[in-house]
Amino acid sequence: MPTEPTTPPPIAVFDLDGTLAETAGDLIGTLNVLMAREGLSELPLSQARGLIGAGARALIRRGFEAEGRPLSPEDHDRLFDAFIDHYGDHLADTTYLFPGVVEALDSLEAAGFTLAVCTNKFEGQSVELLRLLGIGHRFAAICGRDTFPQAKPDPRHLTGTIARAGGDPARAVMVGDSRTDIDTAKAAGIPVVAVTFGYTDRPVSELGPDRVIEHFSQLVEAVGALVPAVLA
Repeated sequence: MPTEPTTPPPIAVFDLDGTLAETAGDLIGTLNVLMAREGLSELPLSQARGLIGAGARALIRRGFEAEGRPLSPEDHDRLFDAFIDHYGDHLADTTYLFPGVVEALDSLEAAGFTLAVCTNKFEGQSVELLRLLGIGHRFAAICGRDTFPQAKPDPRHLTGTIARAGGDPARAVMVGDSRTDIDTAKAAGIPVVAVTFGYTDRPVSELGPDRVIEHFSQLVEAVGALVPAVLA
């Protein structure tokens, strides 16, 4: 008798910065190193935290514009290269996992979920950071902005991550913290849970996610509401 095709397990795909980990200290620390080199004042973390969320290039542009210094394409490229070099040596100086991350991953894995990461960080730095944080081995795929030709908010970044992890978009959920994550998931036709404690210039509840959580202890319930046949 022919063998029936196996249904892939459900998959939860996470953003990294502002979702799994509080990376603002190291990201803004690197930005401030560049700004000091260029003769500009450093930005307080409380002010600059909202500049994160769309990748390093956007962070650099936003930071310099905040100090009244628009960047030429050549300067932007130069500063981006310098940012990546410096940040690569300071990935986890102050970065830490948000409370409840490990327990939430445990619960999802116990419910049969595959786990993956879809981030606009470079793949190599993402893999190394998650290793340093002690959870890199939990993910079937860790895909960054250079993994595919497309990056978020292009939905192919998310669907490509799901495919690489052996998942099915019809049995997937995205977890993120920003408009970029929400727009990516919507474009891919995948439900999205937004966390309130990440990097966004507007409350995530105003951006149309399917569910909003304030702590990772609420994640499994939120996912269950979006994928009821899996966690029933």
